[in-house]
Amino acid sequence: MHRTLEYNISESEKGCTVKQYLKAKGYSSRSMIELKKNPSCVTRNGEPVYMTHALQSGDKLTIHVMEEAPSEKILPVNLPLDIVYEDEDLLVINKPAGMPIHPSIHNYDNSVANALAWYFEQKNQLFVFRCINRLDRDTSGLAIIAKHYVSAGMLSEMVQRREIHREYLAIVRGSLTPTQGTISAPLSRKPGSIIERTIDFEHGETAVTHFSLVEEKNGHSLVSLHLETGRTHQIRIHMKYLGYPLIGDYLYNPDMEYITRQALHSHRLAFPHPITGRQMEFEAPLPEDMRRVLQ
Repeated sequence: MHRTLEYNISESEKGCTVKQYLKAKGYSSRSMIELKKNPSCVTRNGEPVYMTHALQSGDKLTIHVMEEAPSEKILPVNLPLDIVYEDEDLLVINKPAGMPIHPSIHNYDNSVANALAWYFEQKNQLFVFRCINRLDRDTSGLAIIAKHYVSAGMLSEMVQRREIHREYLAIVRGSLTPTQGTISAPLSRKPGSIIERTIDFEHGETAVTHFSLVEEKNGHSLVSLHLETGRTHQIRIHMKYLGYPLIGDYLYNPDMEYITRQALHSHRLAFPHPITGRQMEFEAPLPEDMRRVLQ
């Protein structure tokens, strides 16, 4: 993977060091550590410079993002891959339910990472897997994949600053009451389990979810959920805490009458592009298995 990024230094930016300039552009500390490993990765007017070099008005600062080692132990597999958007810095995919993000011991060859490894292999491009917003195996919908360590660092810091806005759609039984509100209940690992989470007001990590009713049909409610935090199983636990667990959730509410996976879909993502700053927004329609519940 080789991505070249060029910046023209303005009069107002003169005097700042390369490090200060890149930090202001959103480069993470880890990205700058990677850049320093190879002197040719950072050049001013075509000549290599250190991070401490002071820039002058009219300088052209060029960043060469070079990666030579692919992700290890990810088997390329020809799997269906719904790419919603792609450029030199990132991809947005619409993940189907039943496909994990990462391979595991018991699911070595049926993950998003496997599908992307195959995709990039066909393009003869080096592949390093960096998923920014991870989804549970049985949660469908939109996920962001960074193509290189600079965009990955920027996107990860956007997550921390809550600049990546995420909307999920979920289905619960009955009439949602109240029809909108905020759930603020800290989460921690459930004692005795390596998978399950639970509400824990004493030791849990802060977790905040905003919810609102979209529509009610066939004895079920379609709910829109916006995350302020991204804890493991946050929506699933919070909706159960509210008294409306997601249907089809084998861990927290094994109500499989209408659907055999948790009825949860990553519906909308909005965020500024990490390199250009352009506002990006994507939507993935409700998948067929969730639509059938409401018919």
